[in-house]
Amino acid sequence: MSESSQSVAPQVPTATALTPPEAEAIATLGYIYGYPLLLMDATRASWPTPANRFAHAGEFPDDKFTDVVSPNVDTLYSPAWLDLTKEPIVLSLPDTNGRYYMMPMLDAWTNVFASPGTRTTGDKAGNYAVTGPGWKGTLPEGVKEIKSPTSIAWIIGRTQTNGPSDYAAVNALQAQYKLTPLSAFGKPYTPPAGVVNPAVDMKVGPGEQVAKMDSTTFFKTLARLMVANPPSAADAPVLAKLAKIGIVPGQDFDPNKLEPAVAKELEKSVQVAVEQLQAAGKKFGKPANGWNIPPTNVGDFGTDYGFRAVVTLIGLGANLPADAIYPFAFVDGDGKSFSGANRYVVHFDKGQTPPANAFWSLTMYDAQGFPVDNPINRYTISSWMPLKNNPDGSLDVYVQKDSPGKDKESNWLPAPGGEFDITMRVYHPKPAMLDGTWLPPPVKLVK
Repeated sequence: MSESSQSVAPQVPTATALTPPEAEAIATLGYIYGYPLLLMDATRASWPTPANRFAHAGEFPDDKFTDVVSPNVDTLYSPAWLDLTKEPIVLSLPDTNGRYYMMPMLDAWTNVFASPGTRTTGDKAGNYAVTGPGWKGTLPEGVKEIKSPTSIAWIIGRTQTNGPSDYAAVNALQAQYKLTPLSAFGKPYTPPAGVVNPAVDMKVGPGEQVAKMDSTTFFKTLARLMVANPPSAADAPVLAKLAKIGIVPGQDFDPNKLEPAVAKELEKSVQVAVEQLQAAGKKFGKPANGWNIPPTNVGDFGTDYGFRAVVTLIGLGANLPADAIYPFAFVDGDGKSFSGANRYVVHFDKGQTPPANAFWSLTMYDAQGFPVDNPINRYTISSWMPLKNNPDGSLDVYVQKDSPGKDKESNWLPAPGGEFDITMRVYHPKPAMLDGTWLPPPVKLVK
């Protein structure tokens, strides 16, 4: 169990007659357990593109981008929400001719249940039918089944993009990523136009929508969503506890059926749970040389509900570590916060750059988590770039506000004038990264 999850695992009684504190503990657990499901649902409802259609990103975010924090400038995204309630959806993928890509699929509880792409299925063309939890049937020849545990699923496709000059090639690949209802597969098909749900406030972000819910609204929604998105068999002990306070899949949650003192405690549970999650989020990851390395059960949480909720809170849509690992740093090797007034260097000994089967990068963000305006329009240093090694084969990346000199600009990661943070991304990491044998070197202050 992760350090984060340990701090958000309230002790729950098993007694039938509940005291108010016992009810609060169960409700707190219920909020932590259900938070990923509700945030996924709110995100889906707020999505501007209809279900079962890709929404391809055509270019990288720049320093004017403020939609999400810590945006990726390594891959172009191809996200899509799948609605599997009526029938399976067939994902058709082209031959990428060796270009790295991945199509991780998240169920409604944020677990990655499949990840077609270079690592798992290779770079050749293929067709995959994503089927819902209750579907049974026969698929066309050559179509492989991927079973989704829930009726809602989220594909967050990513395709390696080697800078703006690579956009056209990647956009051409994205145009070949197809989603087709099984009944229309192999036939001419035009996706229907989307319908905007007037009940959804598109001006309020999904996270804020869930944060504004009182306990009654939250638990009513949880009980409703668990019907189409069934909990796993391993969740039975939690469901038994939630039933003690009237939270049952498919049944309307009514706090008026509870003792008044118990119902009052349920309202307090929301704030308690939120505070626990926020506190755990600040301790996320294993510290190493000033970096924080995410635990290895990201995206495959099992019954680690606390950790699952923390990851949802701070990074909804996280990858499996086997696909990508994102160490991040707010401090240098001496534990001091980064400042644009200083100069830093990240030194990789010969043969000790991040161990990636695909590629790796270091991306700069300002104190608010956004790309940094700079004179060379560079937001990341990546292994595909023409980096210059030192005579001994080692590699230095220069992290500073001003140019380190023309002879070193190939390895320059521009910083802002104030505070900043750095995210390392390692795509399709090798075993040394996954088992912790390799650790990121410290970001050293140049004195």
